[in-house]
Amino acid sequence: MPMLIFGGILCYPVSSNAQLLKKLKEKANQALEKTVDKKVEEKTGVSAAENSDNNSSQPASNGSRPTNTKGAGLKNTEPPDVVAAIDDAGKSFNTKSYSDARYSVQQALIGIELQLGRQLLKSLPVAVNGLTADTSQDKVMSTQWGWNNLTIQRIYTDGKDKQMTLTIGNNLLYSGLVNAYFNNAYAVQANDKEQNAKQVKVQNNKALITYEEDKGYSLIVPVGQSSMVVWEDVNFANEDEVMAAANKFNIEDIKKSLGEK
Repeated sequence: MPMLIFGGILCYPVSSNAQLLKKLKEKANQALEKTVDKKVEEKTGVSAAENSDNNSSQPASNGSRPTNTKGAGLKNTEPPDVVAAIDDAGKSFNTKSYSDARYSVQQALIGIELQLGRQLLKSLPVAVNGLTADTSQDKVMSTQWGWNNLTIQRIYTDGKDKQMTLTIGNNLLYSGLVNAYFNNAYAVQANDKEQNAKQVKVQNNKALITYEEDKGYSLIVPVGQSSMVVWEDVNFANEDEVMAAANKFNIEDIKKSLGEK
């Protein structure tokens, strides 16, 4: 009998075979579910419907691990005290606790970077071509010592849909793009098609400007060996407006603040 059914299926057109197989699969699954539900009910005395209701009242979990539903998060902390950290490093070094000395030195350098970043933010303009700095979103982040791990960010907005985000630091998202573009700039700029990236200059500094329809403009100025100043501009009218806004910032002063040449 199974062979006769299988042979009959092959006689149908392809679309009919697919529909028939789908129906047979659905019926098989339904029969299997009923069998499983019956065995569960026989063993536990709880029907599938009751079990479903009980599960729906329980918080979602990942395997055996409960889902977190409480907690106040972490509090903001002040940057490390540089003088105290240096003092701790000296004491640890004298007692040959080199691991502790290294940690204290790291904390001192992080504290210096964070203070440097905050000082630089204070030197930036509070308004640029109709956009006002939202200082509540100012960020200074240092993952470890060394300028390559320091990120400084400020957002300027008109309070509606126009926004400029300034980021100073090591931006991995753009560093590869900048290097690749500058290495192939002439080949890219030689074609006659509409460009979405091109080389420009900002205050005599080599720079790259890009445009993406869903993101807007990005203007990137390399600073030092691996760091850069990046403007990300949303709802700017054209590249001239992007360049005009960037020129409100003194690149040389930013370099001096960071100790870059």
